[in-house]
Amino acid sequence: MSIKVAQDRLGDLFVREGLITEAQLQEALVEAKAGRTRVGFALVKLGFVAEDELTRMLARQYRVPAVDLEKITVDPKVLKIVPGETAFKHLVLPLRKVGRTLTVAMANPTDLGAIDDLKFMTRFEIEPVIVGEYTLRKHLEQYYESTDEKMKDILSDFVDDEDLEFVEEEEEEVSVTALQEQVEAAPVVKFINGLLTDAVNKGVSDIHIEPYENEMRVRYRVDGALKEIMKPPMKMKAALTSRIKILSDLNIAERRVPQDGRIKLKMKNRVVDFRVSTLPVIFGEKIVLRILDKSNLTLDLEKFGFEPKAEKDFMGAIMNPYGMVLVTGPTGSGKTTTLYSALSKINSEDVNIMTAEDPVEYNLHGINQVLVRNEIGMSFAAALRAFLRQDPNIIMVGEVRDIDTGSIAIKAALTGHLVLSTLHTNDAPSTITRLIDMGLEPFNVAAAVNLVTAQRLLRRICSHCKVETTYPDEFYESARIPADWLERVTLYKGEGCERCNGSGYKGRQGLYEVMAIGSKLRKLIMAEAATDEIRDAAIEGGMLTLRMDGLKKVERGVTTLDEVVKETSDQA
Repeated sequence: MSIKVAQDRLGDLFVREGLITEAQLQEALVEAKAGRTRVGFALVKLGFVAEDELTRMLARQYRVPAVDLEKITVDPKVLKIVPGETAFKHLVLPLRKVGRTLTVAMANPTDLGAIDDLKFMTRFEIEPVIVGEYTLRKHLEQYYESTDEKMKDILSDFVDDEDLEFVEEEEEEVSVTALQEQVEAAPVVKFINGLLTDAVNKGVSDIHIEPYENEMRVRYRVDGALKEIMKPPMKMKAALTSRIKILSDLNIAERRVPQDGRIKLKMKNRVVDFRVSTLPVIFGEKIVLRILDKSNLTLDLEKFGFEPKAEKDFMGAIMNPYGMVLVTGPTGSGKTTTLYSALSKINSEDVNIMTAEDPVEYNLHGINQVLVRNEIGMSFAAALRAFLRQDPNIIMVGEVRDIDTGSIAIKAALTGHLVLSTLHTNDAPSTITRLIDMGLEPFNVAAAVNLVTAQRLLRRICSHCKVETTYPDEFYESARIPADWLERVTLYKGEGCERCNGSGYKGRQGLYEVMAIGSKLRKLIMAEAATDEIRDAAIEGGMLTLRMDGLKKVERGVTTLDEVVKETSDQA
């Protein structure tokens, strides 16, 4: 109670001195109650009173000397006398030690409970001096957070963030809350800036921030493989999550449902997009940031690593004026990049190209890109219907998910449009079966589909630590590797060096199974032939399966045999 009376007296004192109005005092009292702070802190935060004016008034009221923390540098040895938890709990900052007396800066020097606690803990006589609460909180975070060894280790690996600028796409007022004060603290801001720049500079594709019961974990996905990078302090969990949500324009108060957003980051002359996804898990929210760095985007199909016949078939299909080209594979296998590359190849001023995507990963000049938003009825099917009224030549559909989208796409392909799309299947032949199982008529599928490409991404052997290798005989047997192939091939692996962070791999290589639909395959599709029959006929016609394509990359020393075995099946 005595503290509240002191606060009220302080407020009244400011009113009597004519420094603030009664209305401003009432507003400060409401702010102080909401933020669980003192009235002085609220007055400074709201901009009604200057911090030095407040400190002078407090010094006069409490008859205690005032200090300017901006002019003082605290010795780290003195900081260690009072633990960080105690300093934040009582709002005290140790300044100097002379003999058995410890001078501490306090927002409330009449808090005898805090002084007694400090006496008992430090075994020193306590000499309080007064300082404004606003400045004190700032310096407490600066001193104690920066001496946290864990944070020092983490931040020391990061680059300087002075060239960073976050690009806000839509300005929105966010209410000032206690959480946001924590979010805007220097260590949290520096940590997130450092994390994002570090990931971009290391060529990371995804950042995973995962909360567990007693720890947090940050992992990077580099060349398709996840690797743990650090474990930030648990006390930063809420602030880190909220900082990312604020940057990506998400609701920081909503922690029960998944949310999706974007961050646009300007690094010197380079703009990088981050696709942000939050997911409630039992110990908080898991955040995944997908890095979309346009400067790393390769849209040159000739450099993708297609084998000669596969490249010729693929180029032929996308140069057709009509028909359907499908790219299949699991999430993260580079399907969108392949489609973007195909669009770049055929993009010219005399064609109208329209895409429906969820989400739009990269902005491509000269192409009309539409964001699919199911919650407002803008589905793939709805976008496709609208496209057909827009005089298109080429249509790209992000994904064929249902019969509705599939049937409109096939009708478009049959009526003089080139349609590109993706599908989630394991290989090219099973794509046909999947379309028919979806409910599409076999004769429409046979007539519309010109080509199906299945793809995977494998890690490339690091060229700086490449050495010859062999595997146990059991490995060859279980993977069903032909003995005659092994006799004529030299196998390689990466030993691990600084360039590849000890992994033996650097960069990624595409594997492609390109199935051009000729007359023989059209007949099999119309007869609803089994997947195996379609596969056999395609191989007979010169198609390389994913495994065959992978073995060719192994022959050339591009990747390792175990990478190929891990990513492909031995059906062919």
